[in-house]
Amino acid sequence: MKVKLVLRILLGVFLMYAGVGHLTWLRTEFLAQVPKWQPLDPDFVVLASGVVEIILGLSFIVLGKYKAQVGIIGALFFVAVFPGNINQYIYHIDAFGLNSDTARLIRLFFQPVLVVWALWSTGGWEYGRRRLSSFRKG
Repeated sequence: MKVKLVLRILLGVFLMYAGVGHLTWLRTEFLAQVPKWQPLDPDFVVLASGVVEIILGLSFIVLGKYKAQVGIIGALFFVAVFPGNINQYIYHIDAFGLNSDTARLIRLFFQPVLVVWALWSTGGWEYGRRRLSSFRKG
């Protein structure tokens, strides 16, 4: 389906853009989102997640044969970075133009959209259900 293809490529471009931003002009903004409770150096977290986003973005675009698996990995990545958004909301951190609790709260509701986007546009949802079903049958 062409809509799924366009949305998969769009998500890939979005991820690559964000990943390059992690490494360059948006680094300070992303540093503000790194939860204070996590044990790693915040700069390392920002740089590593940026590299992962670039690789994921490229994968969404070029790994059509493995798109379902990439979609699942992408969805898991979006879940993994969600604590950064929660951290920004709980500690009232201004970043990315989110300078009010209302704006930060609204942002929290967009992360599940990214998870669904990754799974739907790649067929990851169906792939995961088939794999789980065959696993249960044993």
